[in-house]
Amino acid sequence: MYSYVARQPILNIEQQVVAYELLFRDGQSNSFPDIDPNQATSNILTNNHLTLGLEKITGNLPAYINFHADALIFHFPSSLDPKNVVLEILEDVPITDELLSACKSLHDKGYKLALDDFDFDEKWEAFYPIVDIIKIDVLEFSILAISKLVRKLNGLKVTLLAEKVETLQQFEKLKMLGFTLFQGYFFAKPEMMKQRKISTSKKNIFELISQASKIDLDITEISEIFAVDPGLTYKLLRFINSPTYGSSQEITSLKHALAYIGQVELKKFIALLALSDLSSDKNPEIMRLSLARAKFCEQIALCRFENENPPKAFLTGLLSLIDGILDHELEQVLSVLPIHAAIKSALRNEKCDLGSYLLLVKSIENGLWKESEIISNRIALDSEICFEAYNKSLSWADEMLICQT
Repeated sequence: MYSYVARQPILNIEQQVVAYELLFRDGQSNSFPDIDPNQATSNILTNNHLTLGLEKITGNLPAYINFHADALIFHFPSSLDPKNVVLEILEDVPITDELLSACKSLHDKGYKLALDDFDFDEKWEAFYPIVDIIKIDVLEFSILAISKLVRKLNGLKVTLLAEKVETLQQFEKLKMLGFTLFQGYFFAKPEMMKQRKISTSKKNIFELISQASKIDLDITEISEIFAVDPGLTYKLLRFINSPTYGSSQEITSLKHALAYIGQVELKKFIALLALSDLSSDKNPEIMRLSLARAKFCEQIALCRFENENPPKAFLTGLLSLIDGILDHELEQVLSVLPIHAAIKSALRNEKCDLGSYLLLVKSIENGLWKESEIISNRIALDSEICFEAYNKSLSWADEMLICQT
């Protein structure tokens, strides 16, 4: 029996990930259908917090967790460390004196409270003195409307969190309105600069990624690329010899590395490190998401008995945010990135197996459980297997980032 969770990053003004919102479901018998929200929260806490610990899911960052009325009234959060969680009060809870009293008690115990999908209804005024964070869905209102509504909150000691921020332009405007926390994929969708040219150094890195998509590595050509970037060479050797990979062998050269771990794994490492170099000036969350998608797609392919060389599924996930990493239109990137046609089709959201893997991981990331179930059924995989793969991919991505620092 597995526990299922999706996490969505919450970022600050500097676009640093400072927390994760957790989205939960309960397991094989009730993975995707609608269930009682109190049950959903109870299951995620018992299945995750009391087993692995929420810090394992969030990488020791605070967890934002949805709570419905009964869970709050019966003080279900009391088993959690107030320093590690933010209790989100759902927008559709019935407002009662009992609920207000429970929230005051939790506030007095040091728990931070957030109003989720805040609608500016007067019914929430009694909660203002005990609320720390107000979350506003910025797709529900225009920027002008948000500006007017936010003025009503002047004088309150609350942090404004913008949900569903999709563009850099939105991010910049919302900062001016006083928002200091942000949720959404704006970090992966930067402002496009269509006329910018891809530099020669980036083309060399593209060539490394291209090598990883070939059936046989050209060691001579790879060595020439690495020769002009000693730092990248060092990262590769250190990465292969890391505790995460489980190696204690002293790797002394690229040829030695190839002989020691085999071509398939080396190809993944080359692609991973090349992409890491491209994203070095980006928010680390975009690399974390790329890594998690890569591992997820690889695991799903293996579950379907697709053990390919080159590892197309891994590369598909790894490159799924390449346009955001480079600040270029996707087609412009694909025109200079010599990768397999099947990978390009998936990145274009065209119908294919690799494309289905990407759609599946994106739906899980966003907590779209019914859509996830439809996709998993289409590729003939049990939903439990998919969620197990997703949970493993998150842990693996965090480990890889630690290894590269």
